[in-house]
Amino acid sequence: MRDDADLADLAAIARGDERALRALHARHATKVFRFVLRLVRNEAVAEEVTNEAFVEIWKGAGRFRGGSAVGTWLISVARNKAIDRLRKRGEEPLDEEAAARLPDGADDPEMELAKRDKGALMRRVIEGLSPVHREIVDLVYYQEQSVAEAAAVLGVPENTVKTRMFYARKQLARLFAEAGIDRGWP
Repeated sequence: MRDDADLADLAAIARGDERALRALHARHATKVFRFVLRLVRNEAVAEEVTNEAFVEIWKGAGRFRGGSAVGTWLISVARNKAIDRLRKRGEEPLDEEAAARLPDGADDPEMELAKRDKGALMRRVIEGLSPVHREIVDLVYYQEQSVAEAAAVLGVPENTVKTRMFYARKQLARLFAEAGIDRGWP
């Protein structure tokens, strides 16, 4: 049903409906921001890039052809904006702590604390991945993109996504083992 609402909002945005843009923004902004933050490694820049992506959606809603889910298209637009920004300014260190502090309203404080502890350990391990493998893990596991959607976002064939996932999982297994985490850890 979410994609139906997204499609309806996108059609309304193409007709100039600002309320539809606000609705689409409300559903996707946090997800897009978190994805961009992992790429640009700076909260202020991530906010700017996220806003630029939604401005691009406002301007280009009529160009959406339905080849992917609206959420996938949003992530693609944001990724392209982030890559453009990175090319302009060079790489800065990732602020994982800032990303971890982003609120998740679905959890109570106890659950959030447990997730933060596990999340901190996992972030340290994931930071050991190459940038290409970190990006694929982010798309597939954090953004919950399918192989086809990740391929669309990255502009690569699906088999490339599968290959990158294979090597990312292999690297993660090694890094988790080095960190003393067994495969049975939840």
